[in-house]
Order: sequence, then C-alpha cells, then structure tokens
Amino acid sequence: MDHTEPQTTDQTPTVQTPTDPKPTDPSAAEGDQPLQGPSAPDDESGTSGAGGKPKRRRRLRRITLAVLLVLLLPLLTAETALRVNYMGDPADGTYTRNRDAIWLGHAWVDGRKDDADLAAFARRVKPTGIRDLYVHTGPMEHDGTLPKSLYPKARWLIDGVHRELPGVRVQAFLGDVLATEGPDGMRLEKAATRAAVVDSARQVLDAGYEGVHLDLEPMHSGDRDFLSLLDDVRAVTRDRGAQLSVAAHQIDPLPELHSVFGLFTKHPKWWSQEFFGQVARRVDQIAVMSYDTAQPLEGTYGGYVAQQTSLALEVTPPTTHLLMGLPFYHESNFDHWGHAETVAAAVRGVRLGLSRTDADRELFGVAPYIDFAATEKNWDEYREGWVRQDP
Repeated sequence: MDHTEPQTTDQTPTVQTPTDPKPTDPSAAEGDQPLQGPSAPDDESGTSGAGGKPKRRRRLRRITLAVLLVLLLPLLTAETALRVNYMGDPADGTYTRNRDAIWLGHAWVDGRKDDADLAAFARRVKPTGIRDLYVHTGPMEHDGTLPKSLYPKARWLIDGVHRELPGVRVQAFLGDVLATEGPDGMRLEKAATRAAVVDSARQVLDAGYEGVHLDLEPMHSGDRDFLSLLDDVRAVTRDRGAQLSVAAHQIDPLPELHSVFGLFTKHPKWWSQEFFGQVARRVDQIAVMSYDTAQPLEGTYGGYVAQQTSLALEVTPPTTHLLMGLPFYHESNFDHWGHAETVAAAVRGVRLGLSRTDADRELFGVAPYIDFAATEKNWDEYREGWVRQDP
C-alpha cells in the first residue's frame, strides 16, 4: 500500500495496489451456445452429426469443472490453513512491550493542527504503548529532494510532543512512488537520486526529527539499490543518534509466491523472507504493512497476520525493532475487506504468531495506520486486545 499522502487535505486513505490483478467476468464457454436446427437425440450413442453435440458439451463441462477444481483447490486449502492458524490461545504476557508506533497524517506539520489537537492526541496516547510517531512529512520529489515548505510546523509538533508525551519520539515519514511498475516515479537505480534521499534525511534531522521513516512503494523483492540506500541513510542516522525505520511489504505466504505473481503481473506484492531479513538487518525498526491482504474472512485474515508475524520474527534480528501494522481505517474492496480486516483480528493474529515463534521478544510492537481515519472501535480493539496486561 502506498502510504504517501497529499499534504493539503486529510482524508480516508486510498489503499493502493495499482497493478494488482482485478477480477474479470468469465466469458461464456463457446460450447454452451444453444443448439441450432432440429433437436438432437439426448444420448451419446446417436450417429447423426447433431447427436455428437451434447456429447461434446458434456465433455467441455467436465473439462471446465476439472480446471476450476485445479485452480480452486489450492486456494481453498490455503484459506483453510489460515483459518486453522487462527485457532488456539495466545501465550500469557503477549501484550504490548510499550514499544508501539503509529502513522500520522500530514496535517500535524502543515499548519492544520493546533495545541488543542495535540493535547487531545496526547490524552489518547498516554495510556497506550505508543512510543514512536511516524509523521507524514513528504512526499519526496521523484528526484529524492524534499521541499522544506511541506513541513512548516515540524518544530512546533516536535516540541509539543516532548512537552505532552515525554519519551515519545517523532520520526519523519518520507515516501514516494517508485517507477518499478510504470513510467513515473522515483528511480533508485540512479545514484544521484539515492544521494538526494540521503540529503533529505539529513534535512529532516536538522529540523529536529528523531528518526527517518522510509516508505517507498511498490518495492520489489531483491532490490539491491534499496539495500544500498538503507546503508547510506543509516550511516547518517547513526551519526546523529537517530532512528532509521522502514515500512515493509508482506512476506511470501508460500515460497516464491512473489516470483509467481511477477510472471503474470507487474506487481509481485510480497517480499521473499530472505529479502525481508536483509532489510531488517539494515534498520533500527521495520514495520510490516500487514493489511490490504484480500482475505475475505476475519478468521483467515487473523491467521494470515499470525503467519506474517512468525515469518518476520524468524528473520528479524533481536537487535531490530519489529512492528506489525494494524488497519486503523475501514473500506471494502478487493484488496481490503473491512468486515474481515479488523483490528481485533490483527491483534489476536499478532499475539498468536508471537506466542508460537518468540514470545519473549523485547523489541516488538504494533503500529496502527493511520490516525485521521481511525474510529473509536479501532482504538478500543487496540487497547482491549493489546494494551491490557495480565492480572
């Protein structure tokens, strides 16, 4: 999902997977056309030309059914496995480690928010485990530069957060669309573009931000230029004592699924588990965008999040802070079914994956996306499912 947001108006985020295949209406089978001319005998032993047509129709239907079964059986098997993965009870103690984060909209730095908004936000956040704010400060230009005019109130926000929420860090959320699936966008293969992104990181740290949060999409698995960029930006953040965090794609739920998708579409969607680990080793925080999964049921979505949590934990070093995204918005389309992708299901899935893989992981949390689209129900399910502590 492309997290970049227009800097002029807050609105419910448009969840984008621009080139994901869309369902199309299947065309009618050629053999299902009505017979023309005299009625044919309804038995396969007929010797006339017309008598062979019902036989061909029945054969075509059997072939069509067989093809559908071949296509649907793996899908049904996978969905059943995800539902099973959602079963069981999370381990005791798998609640917040007080290391959660939240993505915030651009209104916090362009002048639309004021002291009253910040005070209300602080009251909401204080009882939770949120300790990092990813504040939308871009988008960057396609050449990697960042206009300073985009964040005139950044200093106000940073000082206000330090006053109202001591111990909470403010990171600059910098994103852009990559030219990986179309002619327009940022091109990381250009050394000058990567150098400009590094300069943009220095620029926001000079403005007072305590970290740089990169969200460059769609990022294809195995992109060596992205890894090189992370190395260069981290050298800057380490020198400043700041954080480097990234928004990460989901991990292949089946081995090499991104490669299979890449054969048929321009949008492979997932990262390999190996590439996810390579990214995780280069950053201080990695936040999985564990929403927009196309899962049709709450149980399969929760099972999917449990699987993603386990896959991420397996390759994220204990020195890197891993966060799992929560869908703090509601919409219904092919990529995101609102009745299925609930905060409650995501939280339970996170706890199940944590329980099964590394229940004692300290550098771990969840990250709601995004503040301006969140409902009270979203906040309630986050608090009740994740923030509460064992008695």
